[in-house]
Amino acid sequence: MVSSEFVFEGYRYDAAARALSLTYRFTDGPRFTEELRFDVPDRQLTSQERVVLDRIFRLVFLAAGVSYYKAYIPRTLRCEAFPLDRETAAFMQVFYERGLAEFAYRNGLSLRDHLEFAWEPSAPGSEPVAIDLPRRTCVPVGGGKDSIVTLECLKRSGEDVTAFALGSAEPIAACIATAGVPTLRVHRRLDSQLFALNQNGALNGHVPITGILSTIVLAVAVLAGCDTVAMSNEHSASVPNLVADGVEVNHQYSKSLDFERMLADHLCGRVTPGLSYFSLLRPLSEIEIARRFAGSPQYFPVFRSCNAAFKQSPTERARTWCGNCPKCRFVFLALAPFVGRPALVEIFGRDLLDDPAQGDGFAELCGLKSHKPFECVGDVGESAAVMAYLGQHPDWGRDAVVRRLAPAGGDLSAYHALFRVRHPHRVPDAYLGLLDASR
Repeated sequence: MVSSEFVFEGYRYDAAARALSLTYRFTDGPRFTEELRFDVPDRQLTSQERVVLDRIFRLVFLAAGVSYYKAYIPRTLRCEAFPLDRETAAFMQVFYERGLAEFAYRNGLSLRDHLEFAWEPSAPGSEPVAIDLPRRTCVPVGGGKDSIVTLECLKRSGEDVTAFALGSAEPIAACIATAGVPTLRVHRRLDSQLFALNQNGALNGHVPITGILSTIVLAVAVLAGCDTVAMSNEHSASVPNLVADGVEVNHQYSKSLDFERMLADHLCGRVTPGLSYFSLLRPLSEIEIARRFAGSPQYFPVFRSCNAAFKQSPTERARTWCGNCPKCRFVFLALAPFVGRPALVEIFGRDLLDDPAQGDGFAELCGLKSHKPFECVGDVGESAAVMAYLGQHPDWGRDAVVRRLAPAGGDLSAYHALFRVRHPHRVPDAYLGLLDASR
């Protein structure tokens, strides 16, 4: 199907039902309605908070549309629900172009100079609205090691912490239960027409889901009364998987520092300065995060990053690590220096580093084949440094994959530097002190 426009038709929040409906359509094509249901405690909002909430709902509306836009990628995107100003249109244009870079690359397409958000010259810019939310930190939990490190850092510092979950995947629920903190939850129901279109040949692929989640959790923070959203995105999320025709292709674009800055600047300058958004783990390497996670063994039986646990259909979700994907390999590799072999093998069900069939997959992680996998994994320098370290480790040095990939008697300075480096970040000083104190 060829469509001339993708239209952001309307959004509506039913406060009594705590449900947000989002409606989109293609010109002369299908129409979609998505629903978000907010499972949050009832709280009386001030008039200023209601204004802020509506502005954030507009961001949710614009960001979530990417899931439908990608089916036919028309050139023009037009907002019918409200006048779109130039600055917001520019923000969304970058989000769509860079967030869909992997989708475009894997579908053999180019989005450079292809899509354009229509904006209205008469649309007024929004002055930020001051609000005074309760002092509380909301931490989105994804079921993996990173958000656990954030939760435990803030808990041990005595912070008032609330977890946020998008959906009901079992690893997320289990990690939050183990943390023992209050939970805020949103259930997202995509329009089923989208899946039918994909089955019939519409374009499909990766979308910047963390960007969508970020706008949703900002709305949750206002509804529930949290003045801070602390993400758990690390430095390596900013590193592209590859550069194709001068375009950076980054599977984790909406986890990157660039996206974080862009959303935080828009939030402060156009919505409210009373809500803080940043990633607590940005200063750290993935391997330092793994080292810190290893100090919380109570999560070993329940955490999971493997995508098999997060499929759209609950009936298709795996209940164990698959043991044969980039995420499984990277988490196993990252934890190997800090978790004893018996415990790590118990988590994954087998020793992935002693399986010769996994060699090419680990080589890809270490930058020895092709490019970094299109998954949420650390950068190739980190993986290569850990592999070199394991090559001289008495517990792991004899494993088949380590013997193949670790340089004999290699220099370990790159490995040790992973625990000293402080990468660029936006962590406020008070929270940076908590991060350092939990070291």
